[in-house]
Amino acid sequence: MKINAYLTFNGNCEAAMRFYAQALGGTLDPITTFGDSPACDHVPADHRNKIMHARLHVGDQVLMASDGMPTDTYDGVKGCAIALNVDSVAEAERAFKALSENGTVCMPLDKTFWAVSFGMLIDQFGVSWMVNCEREA
Repeated sequence: MKINAYLTFNGNCEAAMRFYAQALGGTLDPITTFGDSPACDHVPADHRNKIMHARLHVGDQVLMASDGMPTDTYDGVKGCAIALNVDSVAEAERAFKALSENGTVCMPLDKTFWAVSFGMLIDQFGVSWMVNCEREA
């Protein structure tokens, strides 16, 4: 069993997932719009270019996302954070810097009682991240 995060965006899913692919060094496969899916005839024409499903592979981990159904009410990404655990302080610094571009740093990377490097941020898409390096590999 694996537990994977699935984010919902408000029309900017593709931009967010491409940003995460670049920031985290992952690959996107697939990115499917509503218009490219069997659901095409069941969504309004102005929603067909929205992302029905996107899947980002980073190592053996997966982050998935969508723009949601046209009937969904979007209220932002709230009440959770994506926890990114890395094997080195250098990787924590690289990922934190990349993810915080045009975002808000809530807690700069620093040593804590549980980690050699930990920090929190909200990225430019409103997603909260915690970057954690418990110890050097």
